[in-house]
Amino acid sequence: MGFLKRILRNNTVEDTGSIFTPGSFEALTEEELQTHMGIDTYGAFDLTDAIRPSYDLQVVPRQGFRFDEYVDDNSQIRTPVIMAAATRHRIMDLFLDLIDRLGPVVDVVLETSHHFAPHQQDLYREHIDVPVLKSILLDHEDLLLNDGCTGIAVINPGRRQEVQLDEHKLMIIYGRPLEQFEQTLISADVYPDENIKFITEAEHVHSSSEAYFDKFNTLKHRLGMDSDDLSGCC
Repeated sequence: MGFLKRILRNNTVEDTGSIFTPGSFEALTEEELQTHMGIDTYGAFDLTDAIRPSYDLQVVPRQGFRFDEYVDDNSQIRTPVIMAAATRHRIMDLFLDLIDRLGPVVDVVLETSHHFAPHQQDLYREHIDVPVLKSILLDHEDLLLNDGCTGIAVINPGRRQEVQLDEHKLMIIYGRPLEQFEQTLISADVYPDENIKFITEAEHVHSSSEAYFDKFNTLKHRLGMDSDDLSGCC
């Protein structure tokens, strides 16, 4: 999971609970940083608390989707992909609607970059009924929307399709066919835009906290993902 992420991984970690990519953040005063972190609206687009764009706005967040392609490094097999960004109040309902397109029973992957991890850790749960999963996810909506160290993917391995809500709160869909997912996005007023740039394609900052790490562990246990407890947080 996370095959299309373009995070810069030479991160520095601040006491604020945020992970910074190098560049425009380095020269900011504390006041400038706090002001930037407090801005969550760009035009008609509202961000969640999970992420902020670069201070110099190399990419201005906006709603839309575009088609992309994932190429496996080993097999060179090409898989069609949709990458989508939606304003804050649309994300959860849209993500759940996209999950419905996968079928009645799915697998789930939780992704975490807590514990100052240089790479994400994945926790896997097989065979969960979609209505049960959706109920659990709604109970953890705050975590899924606002924690910049938590991502989730829902998979139908039989169809080789996946819907992902990543740490940047982008929705990434891959597999064949994609037409039903495209129509679901359009019905939520998320329209195709071949020129759209996503927040991952420039410097950006993730935010998390000890409280969100605790909520992540609660979600992990609700999903029955037995593994060693993680410690620390972003």
